[in-house]
Amino acid sequence: MSLEIETVEDPARASSAMLVGALVGGADVVLTGGSTPRQVYRHLASALRDMELDSSEARVWFSDERCVPPDDDESNFKLVNDTLLAGLDGRPQPDVRRIRGELGPAEAAEAYERELVEAGEPRFEIVLLGMGPDTHIASLFPGQESLNERSRLVVGVPEAGHEPYVPRVSLTLPALANSDRVVFLVTGEDKAEAVARAFGPQAKPDPAVPASMLVPLADEVTVLLDPAAAARL
Repeated sequence: MSLEIETVEDPARASSAMLVGALVGGADVVLTGGSTPRQVYRHLASALRDMELDSSEARVWFSDERCVPPDDDESNFKLVNDTLLAGLDGRPQPDVRRIRGELGPAEAAEAYERELVEAGEPRFEIVLLGMGPDTHIASLFPGQESLNERSRLVVGVPEAGHEPYVPRVSLTLPALANSDRVVFLVTGEDKAEAVARAFGPQAKPDPAVPASMLVPLADEVTVLLDPAAAARL
């Protein structure tokens, strides 16, 4: 396991630069939801469009999804569709494998796991994750039983531990760790304490801190922070 923590002025742009190479190279990548990744996807669309790059051989998977229709404003797929895919303006698009959250947590989890297995349980080149102020990642929340799952790739999460309080579907820790690199993108002063708990010098795997539990499972972890989020390290 390798953990690298970087403080940069624009973590979203740095994340986008990592993803461009993976998508053009035809890799399997995992994207996530949230306000900061929104900027990543806009930068990514601009880079692919402006440099006339072809990402059509890549596959895009999702770390998690809310159990809402794909056109709902709470949908992670809608976020990626509106920012990344729409921003390509007709350029070749990657193969996007969305989680069908509208099926409900149990059925959607089973369907997405089947899709991953049928794709050969691909090893992801990059898994992009945010982190909540409670240190949750994807839809794996502090203290929930889903953190102990080691045989499944995908789980239903009937009760979300953070707003919006709708059922979720999430990749498990082993699925997220099946990657060349996990990239955490964390910004803002309100995340500084969570960053210290998850990645600081005293951090250790703790079910109360989901992000800390992924670090020892992954081969390589990069944490991209803005100065505000890094303030307590």
